[in-house]
Amino acid sequence: MDAVLFFHTGLLNVQAFTGTYGINYGRIADNIPPPESVVTLLKASKIKNVRIYDADHSVLTAFKGSGLELDISISEDRAMSWLKENVQAFLPDTHIRELQEALLGACKNIYDALDKLQLTDLIQVSTAHSEAVFANSYPPSSCTFKEEVIQYIMPLLQFFFTSRIAPSTSMLTLFWHTRAIQNILTLNMLYLSRTLEYMTQKTDLHYDNMFDAQIDAAYAALEALGFEKMEVRVSETGWASDGDKDEAGASVENARTYNYNLRKRLFKRKGTPLRPKMVVKAYVFALFNENLKPGPASERHYGLFKADGSIAYDIGFSGLSPSSASALHLSIKVNASEILIIIFYLKSF
Repeated sequence: MDAVLFFHTGLLNVQAFTGTYGINYGRIADNIPPPESVVTLLKASKIKNVRIYDADHSVLTAFKGSGLELDISISEDRAMSWLKENVQAFLPDTHIRELQEALLGACKNIYDALDKLQLTDLIQVSTAHSEAVFANSYPPSSCTFKEEVIQYIMPLLQFFFTSRIAPSTSMLTLFWHTRAIQNILTLNMLYLSRTLEYMTQKTDLHYDNMFDAQIDAAYAALEALGFEKMEVRVSETGWASDGDKDEAGASVENARTYNYNLRKRLFKRKGTPLRPKMVVKAYVFALFNENLKPGPASERHYGLFKADGSIAYDIGFSGLSPSSASALHLSIKVNASEILIIIFYLKSF
């Protein structure tokens, strides 16, 4: 199980996450639909919040006028030029709501550039950190940041808290990427099962799933540093439908169970035991299987949808219609001389 934390800033009128359910749109594949068809799929599935991993102009153009909200990961250190080329040029028709950065200095540069471009009321800024920042996460109430990383974490938190942003709208987002595991107890608890309830050692809070427990662990760590008003969001969580022989938990049945229960839990629009009034928001991993991703087989099998836009398994989404799926499938294996013809064909629908 891996995790990364994201720290966000924003003004009161910034709406970086509409509703509670979002999805990660990874593109490390050679057989997925073009961005225009992805927009159609997302709108048909009523998924409005989308997290992408680069600022590819074909994606941003396709999302223009769609009403979908984007969370973009970036790593450029020349904030002003990057924003002008990759963000400002697509506003306001493409609804970009978040940007992510790693270093405090770069984060300040991005924010200052947004301020000069008068975009701070539209876009939030984030920074990412490994799960290693936690000294422990069980029980949730005992979670703290490691002593050796506090010197790096504190300036970031302080920047978001004391900058020209309303403190109550500052946020911390938990990037919790659930991987296929073999421990059956943890497996069941990740399924949001009501049959395995446990209680923290320091509080009277009861948990029936690891999802809520991990979020509250982040809240506890923040509270220990004096940032109890920050919000926790989940920017990746999912389950692999297939994997290597030693990844026993990776199966279609397990993936369907986890993602079905996760979707049902998010749609309840409720908080966690520690923060019952703070509605949990999450980006599910992922939209498609990515057949070119390196690493264990599970990395290439997190998709809720197949390459042709149809559902990988049923958790309540319908996917694209058979006629649309058939048209998309034609673009999977073509040579260079066929590409222009296929693109023209797809855009004619």
